[in-house]
Parts: sequence; structure tokens; C-alpha cells
Amino acid sequence: MEYRRFGNTIIARFDAGEDFFEKLKRISLHESVKLGSVSGLGTFSRMNVGVYDLEKRQFAGNDFEGMFEIVSLTGTINTMDGKYYSHIHAAAADADGHVYGGHLSSATIGATAELVLTVLDGCVDRKQDEETGLNIFKF
Repeated sequence: MEYRRFGNTIIARFDAGEDFFEKLKRISLHESVKLGSVSGLGTFSRMNVGVYDLEKRQFAGNDFEGMFEIVSLTGTINTMDGKYYSHIHAAAADADGHVYGGHLSSATIGATAELVLTVLDGCVDRKQDEETGLNIFKF
């Protein structure tokens, strides 16, 4: 992984075999990001994406292995109880053009990934919503 900061924008490159969430957290903590927006593209060699089951109050994820081209990656960086928190969604396509996506729970970089992290002034914490079980913005 390498990155550079330009004002409130961080441009990062993640390399093959790296853990997406580990590297995102490392950058965010090193740069003291309390609130930010993430977008990216590249490839995953492994990913878990899914949807939230409101009835069961948990994410139902699906594991995928192989080479997947990221067609969309978006999310937020903020805090929960004052500590680092990320919420990322992604969609990625296999060689046959089938796209899989949803809430990204884990991911390993395939060939490479390019990220843009926009750092926002301020801090928005999260709290667990009693009704849904989700960790929602706390204003």
C-alpha cells in the first residue's frame, strides 16, 4: 500500500494480497480521519458481500473467490463510541460479467485497487439503533 494526501483528499493504492479493511483503517488512523467518504476501483481476489436481514438483525453475506473487477465501491469513515468505524458497499464483476455486491464485510485485493478518501471536517459518531439493530449516524 502507498498513499499521498493532497489537502483533504487522500489517494491510495492497495496491492495484491492486501486486506482491504486493514489498509483502509491504517490510513484513516495515521491521518486522523474522523469523518470521510471513500470511493474506489480495482480488483478483489476474495470478498464477502451481502444484505442486512432486518428480521434476524444481522448481515447475510456471500463469499466469493477468484478475480473480480470492482465496478463500484463507496462508503463512509467515521466513529462509533469515539473509535474508528467504516461502512463500505461494493459491487464487483467476474469474468463472465456477473456482478455481485452489497455490504462489504471482508475483501482481499486482487491485482491492485485505487482509492480516493475525501476527509471531511468534523466528526459524526454512530450508535446502535434499537429498532433495526443497525449502527446508525448519531447527530
